[in-house]
Amino acid sequence: MAEQVFPTKGNLINTKKSLALAKVGFELLDRKRNIIVREMMTLLDRAPAIQSRIDSTYAQAYLALQRANVAHGICDDIADAVPVENGLSLSSRSVMGVEIPIVHLDPEPVVLSYGFMNSSALIDEAYIRFDQVKKLTAELAEVENSVYRLATAVNKTQKRANALKNIILPRLTSTVKYITDSL
Repeated sequence: MAEQVFPTKGNLINTKKSLALAKVGFELLDRKRNIIVREMMTLLDRAPAIQSRIDSTYAQAYLALQRANVAHGICDDIADAVPVENGLSLSSRSVMGVEIPIVHLDPEPVVLSYGFMNSSALIDEAYIRFDQVKKLTAELAEVENSVYRLATAVNKTQKRANALKNIILPRLTSTVKYITDSL
């Protein structure tokens, strides 16, 4: 349905400009959506591989911890000697205006910080396995959060593109037709 505008030459020129701008806006939104979807697909390809690696690493880590607990009893004293991780940093990059997190974990060599008197190779193995779990968890968190943010941006962009395509463009087209027919 055409807007109620006076059929003048000035209104026709302004409406045609608005129509051209809306068409360009729709094309840009369509390109943005395609780029975001492409980026999301590359991340979705990485996610299952990371998830399967993290599942197997968790299973190995808990098995190693179970063996250590059986051999040494509950390892609370040794666990208290392990330092808190301070090497985790967050930054971000932008993909078409969407902030994608980058999780960076400092690659430090595994240093056993507990004494060797009350420990054994079983505890060392559990410590090393859980260090691997920590690294994979940081990577998986980055990928999953990125995919979530990109999916939200795709939905938002799709809604805007649909509004232009289904509401604004037909309205402006009918307004141009009304003014042209009246003149």
